[in-house]
Amino acid sequence: MGKQLVLAEKPSVARDIARVLGCKGKGDGCIIGDKYIITWALGHLVTLADPDAYDERYKKWEMDDLPMLPDKMKLVIIKQTSKQYRAVSALMKRPDVDSLVIATDAGREGELVARWIMTKAGCKKPAYRLWISSQTDKAIKDGFKNLKPAKDYDNLYKSAQARAEADWLVGLNTTRALTCKYNASLSAGRVQTPTLALIVAREEEIQNFKPKTYYTLQAYFNGFKATFRDKKGNTRFSDREFAEKIENAIKNKSGKVAKLEKSSKKQAPPAAYDLTELQRDANKKYGYSAKQTLSLMQSLYEYHKVLTYPRTDSRYITDDIVATIPERLRAAAVGPYSKWAMGLARGKIETKYIVNNAKVTDHHAIIPTEQSPNLQKLSFDERNIYDLVVRRFFAVLSAPYEYDEVKVEIDIEGNSFFAKGKTPKAMGWKEFYGNADEDDDEDEAENRSQSLPVLKEGMSLPVMSTKITEGKTRPPARYTEATLLSAMENPSKQIEDKNLKAVINQTSGLGTPATRADIIEKLFDNFSIERVGKEIHPTAKGKQLISIVPADLKSAELTAKWEQQLQNISKGTADQKKFIKDMRDYSTSLVSMVIASDARYAHDNLTRTACPVCGKYMLEVNGKKGKMLICQDRECGYRKGLTQVTNARCPDCHKKMELRGEGDKKMFCCVCGYREKLTEFQKRKEQAGAGKADVLSYMRKQENQQKKEEKNNPFADLLKGF
Repeated sequence: MGKQLVLAEKPSVARDIARVLGCKGKGDGCIIGDKYIITWALGHLVTLADPDAYDERYKKWEMDDLPMLPDKMKLVIIKQTSKQYRAVSALMKRPDVDSLVIATDAGREGELVARWIMTKAGCKKPAYRLWISSQTDKAIKDGFKNLKPAKDYDNLYKSAQARAEADWLVGLNTTRALTCKYNASLSAGRVQTPTLALIVAREEEIQNFKPKTYYTLQAYFNGFKATFRDKKGNTRFSDREFAEKIENAIKNKSGKVAKLEKSSKKQAPPAAYDLTELQRDANKKYGYSAKQTLSLMQSLYEYHKVLTYPRTDSRYITDDIVATIPERLRAAAVGPYSKWAMGLARGKIETKYIVNNAKVTDHHAIIPTEQSPNLQKLSFDERNIYDLVVRRFFAVLSAPYEYDEVKVEIDIEGNSFFAKGKTPKAMGWKEFYGNADEDDDEDEAENRSQSLPVLKEGMSLPVMSTKITEGKTRPPARYTEATLLSAMENPSKQIEDKNLKAVINQTSGLGTPATRADIIEKLFDNFSIERVGKEIHPTAKGKQLISIVPADLKSAELTAKWEQQLQNISKGTADQKKFIKDMRDYSTSLVSMVIASDARYAHDNLTRTACPVCGKYMLEVNGKKGKMLICQDRECGYRKGLTQVTNARCPDCHKKMELRGEGDKKMFCCVCGYREKLTEFQKRKEQAGAGKADVLSYMRKQENQQKKEEKNNPFADLLKGF
């Protein structure tokens, strides 16, 4: 009897599968057992060929050679991981291997990883699919008992292949056209360009915003306050004299409770996490980037095995998962979560807020697995992500938050003042979060959180004092990664056309939960956007790029429709070939638009420092770790660090300092004005108790990080990624 070859996506997953299946023998790029051979990819081992694989003339970037439209897309082996590809290919051809199990990540991209390897290796042996949502031993065992024929996932592969080819056609053709036309390293893509357009549009709103002054009037009674509201329901007024007139009319007077409404209300718990919602909350609470949250989730899923599959767009589970909830609660009953988990396990578990078969596609929501975490083995950041997920899991299994809400209208000399108060009755799911109101309207939140005394209709209330508050209207806030993820998920908010809004509401938005983090990182890497604190600002390059890129490519609705078509291909309701034909036609039209454009592009960050490699003047940019000089010539790619944000703290204000200069002239600089030579810093650290070896080790780490970032060329990486 032959063996089954199991192809995992990463070595760590392969080792877990091998252990569960009892495979212990070491082989070339594999682990061997009696019935199974376990091997692995290293992410993608095979990718779409670069343009010059189709024609030698594509080695040079020339506008006359565009658009590039290969008759058939070629696959090539990725050079850096070619050794592992050869090992996997050889295993697929072994005569004692009679079938294959695809055990890559259970999603669109994971399917592509395996199918491209199989295609390139010419593997046509019977294939099966392992489809699991967690990496626990139990999940792996159950998954192997329920293997499905690989052909059941052919449509998923077609959608993944269509996505990759569309990005190649649209991204590479438009990027080359823009770069050739304007002689600058400019990149565009199917998802990244409309995402950048959102950021630039928000910046334009902020720059064009003109604040307006407004006034509000409050009356203070014994123990609470109420806000004046006119007959139209307005609480803000542009005319101060109007507010003063009302204030003078009610001073030292008494009001009468004209209307009192008391109602009992319930607030259902928030839904369980999908990846985008988790990335949003992690950014709001901890400042983690979307990419960082995904990386932490991958570790908790693959290595620690305490959370389920991260790349999901569902916030619900299916009926068949309900039976496992008690076991998941017992597993989560560790450390600070023990009391809550055991309390839920002993009581009545609410499932109506988490179970919805219709809203689960490939994967259910992110929830704890049946495996208990060793909290001591989790890093600080992993603990934070685990904490978010486990609290949300407890919350969604709990009863609603119940409270009494009181609304009161007070008439003072014919003027209406309103107040609102809330009295909790049963904390329900809020037990896991505290009783903080999550209200965006600060005034409303303040009113809602106040306690009201016992009131009755007709009661007389003396006005203790009054206050007119002046405020100014605020511009829309700049995007953070949290709010940008929301905008990418729901681009309909950026669209005024009602018909288009309806279309967008039925799509997945810009990109998918699995790709949005990479898109945002790509925009940072090509210096189209930059972080200022938590806020995201478009750079001058990003603004200019949006002004010169073809208008069609900036369209959120168009891109969202494409993503919907990819989803339909995966469901078998749309034709892959037609989609690719449309993308070929679209790429041709984009190149034509760039050629016909009379727009101009100018480097506004050009320095007078010549590149030591090619002699052209260099550009100054803000990298992730400080300021850098990069060569303006795309083909040269030289870069050099100017400043580096370090972990060294300023002795005056305790903020992180920058390291500037070279050699003996290296100096630590702080925004507060503090300056200190590197040699003086080293002496101070040694006197403070850190040994010379500790200081040298610290400096080596900083320098290695700088070299690593200088070596990484985002333009080259960007183009390789298409």
